[in-house]
Amino acid sequence: MNIETSTRKPMALRRRLLWPLAALLTAAGLSSTALAAYPDRPITLIVPWAAGGGTDATGRFVATLLERELKQPVNVVNRTGGGGIVGHTEISNAKPDGYTIGVVTTELSLYRWLGTSQLTYANYTPLVLYNTDPVAIHVQAEKGPKNLNELISAVKAKPGVMKASGANLGGLAHLSVAGLLTSMNIPLASMPWVPSEGATPSLQLLASDAIEVVATTMPEAQTMVDAKRARTLVIMASKRDPVYPDVLTVKEAVGVDWSLGAWRGIAGPKGMPADVTTRLANALRKVVNDPEFKKLMDSRKFGVEFADPAGFVSYLQTAQERFGVAAKAAGLAK
Repeated sequence: MNIETSTRKPMALRRRLLWPLAALLTAAGLSSTALAAYPDRPITLIVPWAAGGGTDATGRFVATLLERELKQPVNVVNRTGGGGIVGHTEISNAKPDGYTIGVVTTELSLYRWLGTSQLTYANYTPLVLYNTDPVAIHVQAEKGPKNLNELISAVKAKPGVMKASGANLGGLAHLSVAGLLTSMNIPLASMPWVPSEGATPSLQLLASDAIEVVATTMPEAQTMVDAKRARTLVIMASKRDPVYPDVLTVKEAVGVDWSLGAWRGIAGPKGMPADVTTRLANALRKVVNDPEFKKLMDSRKFGVEFADPAGFVSYLQTAQERFGVAAKAAGLAK
């Protein structure tokens, strides 16, 4: 046998055996490269509410710090309308590649109950819960009622005269007032609701004498309260907020045990790849636990509450049930 021929055969055999291994290694290398590459372009963060409000402010806090973690720009885009439905729908309908995510808010727990949209948390890939805040009742500082008892007395004395707002019809703010009135056996028509696109427009209506009451969270009204143009009557919480120790709860003010609050988180469309979801969730965990984020939130008196994707899903399931009970009690459920 020719020595050269006999040598070629083992070498050819080795090549045939090594080619599949090389292919596997190459594929693994490409997979690692693809994972490491995300994100390789700017990310869009949709905010379903108007610029200047609490959701917009907290969303921009998240975006600023998320840019550092992901080393890519995170562009905030406000998509308003329909009581948050326009923005929430755009998040849900986005391509599930991790390049369009958004701030999801309490209204997501209400849409289906109120018959305004079929959207629920099941239409999203929840990434992080970062904020919870109870709703509070605010009035004009100089001309408004001095306490909740005075407000209720005025509503009973002249039904339909005192008007309220805070956001859209059937949203959290509206539901909080409807629930409060219902819990005190007061017809909802006694204090008509004026729909708006969020807390900021509602507070502007209050300042212009167009309405008498605004239901929104404490942080969202803080600027007007600090400027002594608005005054807080009560907070809808089970206990006093240590950040606002002088603000009574509804139960303390009128003996009715009524509480309701807002939540905010970050989510992407349903069906995002597991590796992208993990990358975003890990980055957002760092953002929410960053001392700078807590400082920014504290500066506007926003409550910080963290939940990872699994915890956020559990929170959303509970919220869906809780708000359904509240909507039915207020006579708003469809």
